Amino acid sequence: MAQVSIRDDEVDIVIAALHPDLTSFMEEWRPFFSRFHLIVVKDPDLKEDLKIPEGFSVDIYTKTDIDRVVGSSSKTIVFSGYACRYFGYLMSRKKYIVSFDDDCIPAKDNKGDLTNAVAQHIANLTTPATPYFFNTLYDPFRKGADFVRGYPFSLRSGVQCALSCGLWLNLADYDAPTQALKPELKNSRYVDAILTVPAGALLPVSGINIAFDRELVGPALLPTFRLAKEGKLRWETVEDVWSGMCVKVICDHLGHGVKSGLPYVWRNERGNAVESLKKEWEGVKLMEEVVPFFQSVKFSKAAVTAGDCVVELAAAVKERLGAVDPVFARAADGMVEWMKLWKVAA
Repeated sequence: MAQVSIRDDEVDIVIAALHPDLTSFMEEWRPFFSRFHLIVVKDPDLKEDLKIPEGFSVDIYTKTDIDRVVGSSSKTIVFSGYACRYFGYLMSRKKYIVSFDDDCIPAKDNKGDLTNAVAQHIANLTTPATPYFFNTLYDPFRKGADFVRGYPFSLRSGVQCALSCGLWLNLADYDAPTQALKPELKNSRYVDAILTVPAGALLPVSGINIAFDRELVGPALLPTFRLAKEGKLRWETVEDVWSGMCVKVICDHLGHGVKSGLPYVWRNERGNAVESLKKEWEGVKLMEEVVPFFQSVKFSKAAVTAGDCVVELAAAVKERLGAVDPVFARAADGMVEWMKLWKVAA
């Protein structure tokens, strides 16, 4: 099946800006960003003015914009740090969103050529996913691949892909304990593969390098899970891991697919794993409660949209996890507020 052709005006690129000077970042990405509209969301805690080179179609959102849109919901939803990317998701009106953090630049493939992460994300989203039967040659819709012997023909049409999870070179997404114990551990393997995550399987989604179909699952990408000692660095937040589990169980219920693998980006150094461990350890422990919950969550037949599922999921979180730790009750309240914001934005 061929990739579906999309128009440039169907895509927004969302950038979480945690540093004031985006000049180098934007220039690195210019060959791949210049044809699309960009949404840059400035971390509301960042005091300096943003520096963005000319030649891009870009909307910039700041703390003033966030306060105006969010209003009283700011008590339960905080767009600080990496979570500022979600405000861009909220403000977009495009079908497809591609999102990168500002410490990532285009990666090079095994031949030394720069990879077009935007185009690869779009290819992932516009070709079917195959969550109900694993293809041992990975994505059968890639050029040079197909379904393997024994793959049921009744499942070969696949389902619509709603989420594309890219990877990165240099700094892999290890947790703080792993990175602290193995400080020299880097990811230097460019694996030229894409796979569909099987239905029923969870994965720790990272918001660093993702794309999604906003019309299908936009409300399920949500900034509502915050650790009590949450910080600004990659080891000190788990809001994207929580969001990823939400969107995966919702995709499974609605019959959409999730892909992981290409595209890669190159991620630069930031943070100290040993210091961050003090903040992230809370999240490491909470995952032992989170995973069994998501493995057992069920939605009603009345939940036919991602928004419906978020509402039901919030109620389940409140009921089953609210007494375990206050962070879960706050997350449930935030999910309810997020849906109110999403409905207004829509």
